[in-house]
Amino acid sequence: MGREAQQLPLALYLHFPWCVRKCPYCDFNSHPLRGEVPEAEYVEALLRDLDFELQNDSRFPIPDSRPLVSIFMGGGTPSLFSDRAIGRLLEAVSRRLDFARDIEITLEANPGTAEAGHFAGYRAAGVNRLSMGIQSLDDAQLRRLGRIHDRAEALRAYDLARRAGFDNVNLDLMYALPEQAVAGALADLNEVIALQPEHISWYQLTLEPNTEFGLHPPPVPDGDSAWTMQEQGQARLAAAGYVQYEVSAYARGSRQSRHNRNYWEFGDYLGIGAGAHAKRSSGMPLTVTRRARHKHPRTYLQHAGSDAVLQERRVVAAAELPFEFLMNALRLREGFSCADFAARTGRDWDERIPGLAVARARGLLDEAGGRVCASALGWRHLNGLLTLFLDAGVLSNPEMSLKGGSE
Repeated sequence: MGREAQQLPLALYLHFPWCVRKCPYCDFNSHPLRGEVPEAEYVEALLRDLDFELQNDSRFPIPDSRPLVSIFMGGGTPSLFSDRAIGRLLEAVSRRLDFARDIEITLEANPGTAEAGHFAGYRAAGVNRLSMGIQSLDDAQLRRLGRIHDRAEALRAYDLARRAGFDNVNLDLMYALPEQAVAGALADLNEVIALQPEHISWYQLTLEPNTEFGLHPPPVPDGDSAWTMQEQGQARLAAAGYVQYEVSAYARGSRQSRHNRNYWEFGDYLGIGAGAHAKRSSGMPLTVTRRARHKHPRTYLQHAGSDAVLQERRVVAAAELPFEFLMNALRLREGFSCADFAARTGRDWDERIPGLAVARARGLLDEAGGRVCASALGWRHLNGLLTLFLDAGVLSNPEMSLKGGSE
């Protein structure tokens, strides 16, 4: 691995593909559970898959010498797995990879009461950040969204997380829900702010293709109402001390999501589990490789640990790297440094980047002191800004996993 790639942070994403019930808006790789969670079998599969990822590609040394800066367990519903299984998994990962001294270890949890009892065990196992998808505190909206919890269970789960010792909690909340008025969206947000989580992921409901809501769209607020929700909500978050550091991410103090920042800053990450994606960089000139696992749990369990687990692998064309970087980094309010752009793409910032001249001419970028970010106008029209950097002759499909949403 070249010196440049060695300098990139390395994170680990672990995907848990099962959920109790598929929500009508969800387009993540999640599968309704039938019967018991095969947790012992799946943990073993994850570890075989991790060994394969670390040992099967001659371009990368064995083992990867970079310490993990973060681990994110997403899904699906990772909290369907017992604290004992999560503890065994994390302990086994620590034998294979070094952990940074201040590693961030996040677990996504469903607020349903059945999983909340595990919180103390997760904390004892080494999980130090909890991300809970409450989505709303309005029972009528929760029913429309197909959630398995209600308002009371969400509040109880949050209380149990605090009692279990979690001092770094993210709450997911959506707005522009079916038939939601501006007042209802802001009431939801005010209640979440009052709980004082360290991090809030606040984002608009989108009707994704190939989901129930995509096939049978519910009546959602019009664009003007959604914009009003966004503007007034952002003002309330700012007044409460939450800094918007990414499109839908708000944090107090230093509690930005380290794992998701690594995605947005175009760092490297191992992706283990059904449907997980990995990105790794090597050499000089820079080579970026992406790999994706089979999505279906049964297929994944059958092939984990062998080359057959991969559904896709590709070396990203050098011409695609600037767009892939910008598609992520411009989501950050602070943008990026030109030095990081060069280290992660192998290109200088002014080196004939497609779309750059047009973006500058339209006043969509702020550039000063070796840093680049979207201007106020560019931030308001971020999708339009990003498309300027997609060269018509280049077919790109950057992975925006983030449970992610990231969260």
